[in-house]
Amino acid sequence: MRQANMTKNKKTFISRGLEPLAPRRQELYNVAMKADDKARVWRFFSLFSDYAGSGYRQAEAFPDFSDGPLFPTSRRVKAVPTSKALAPAAKPLGESGPILPRSGDSIHLIASEVNDCHACRLCEKRQKAVPGIGSAAPLVMVVGEGPGADEDAQGLPFVGPAGKLLDKMLAAIDLSRDSNVFIANVVKCRPPMNRDPEVDEQESCAPFLLRQIGLLRPSYILSLGRVATHALLGCKDPITRIHGRFFDFHGIALMPSYHPSALLRDESLKRPAWEDLKTLREHINAQG
Repeated sequence: MRQANMTKNKKTFISRGLEPLAPRRQELYNVAMKADDKARVWRFFSLFSDYAGSGYRQAEAFPDFSDGPLFPTSRRVKAVPTSKALAPAAKPLGESGPILPRSGDSIHLIASEVNDCHACRLCEKRQKAVPGIGSAAPLVMVVGEGPGADEDAQGLPFVGPAGKLLDKMLAAIDLSRDSNVFIANVVKCRPPMNRDPEVDEQESCAPFLLRQIGLLRPSYILSLGRVATHALLGCKDPITRIHGRFFDFHGIALMPSYHPSALLRDESLKRPAWEDLKTLREHINAQG
């Protein structure tokens, strides 16, 4: 009798695909697991998925874990075709409304203040701060996440292998840091070991970036990679879902795309990144 019940329960368990236990197990996880625990679980399965699939670590959004449910519902940023009105950002960097330049501000003044800045821990190990470089009247402003080793050594943005690739891609759509592009980063000093900049580090550098945007007033912003896009738009959507679309950033058309370093790690991303740039050029041409 006992054996028959065990067999019956086993069949029910298999046929329902773990359904009898899944709700209860998820309920227990939601109550017991803290943010650090959930982050470790997420990293494990994320790494396993990438290496079991393509064999490469993929760029993606890091969930905003809290001590609440393990499986929270995330708010998605909605974008619209470029033929329609620009979609608003979820919670863009800075106050609401247009970003206005300060009286008497200049790119050289901002650069000088960046070089003297000690507002966060990133200044402690930097060789050189990287304020930004490019046209004083840019059509497009390119925003990355932060300097790397080459940038830290030279004090210039995007001068390493990823920067050389970026220059080639921009040139293919008639854009250049020498004529109609300004290039900057969310943080102006290199994070140790090229890690993602922490939230407080981004917040410390945000005023510099906002002043640059307000002063330069580019027609377009091209945000490269997850970190820069999330910082500017206030969203957490994976770059794979929102690249190549336009968002309203304080009255400026902002397009997210892949970071050039991701293209060097995974060549399969070069095609969608190129399509993004073609879409940007088409939108520029359509606007006259």
